[in-house]
Amino acid sequence: MLRTRTATAAVSLLALTCLAAAPAHAAQLSRGQQQVDAFFSQYLTAVSGQNKDETPVDVRNEYLTAQLNQQLDQYQQSHNADPVFRAQNTPVSWSTQYGGSGTGHTTVILTENWGSGQSTKVWYQVELSNLTIDGLEDPPA
Repeated sequence: MLRTRTATAAVSLLALTCLAAAPAHAAQLSRGQQQVDAFFSQYLTAVSGQNKDETPVDVRNEYLTAQLNQQLDQYQQSHNADPVFRAQNTPVSWSTQYGGSGTGHTTVILTENWGSGQSTKVWYQVELSNLTIDGLEDPPA
């Protein structure tokens, strides 16, 4: 009987420890990841029309360099797809992961998850000095 209680207590303690660690892990996102996540969330909200005060162009102008905005406009024209989502539809969820840093930039890999169960990776480049997103491209081949 004592063994069962100990095992139950140990499992309960482990569960509580995991729950307590989850928010700390979320807070460990890099500044670049936080910036890309904020951009993507705000952009998705604007595209879906959930924010009447801000258009997708407004969001892009807030977070992206003018040069990147021009590149995305060209992407949209040549691919007939949303240049941020890299598709004609919108993802159902997304996640970010740190991709490395160097020469004043950090790479953030954003994974878009689609309703079909498939996913798409998009690589973001963030300038560390001001957290401006100055690169957005498909993953290297």
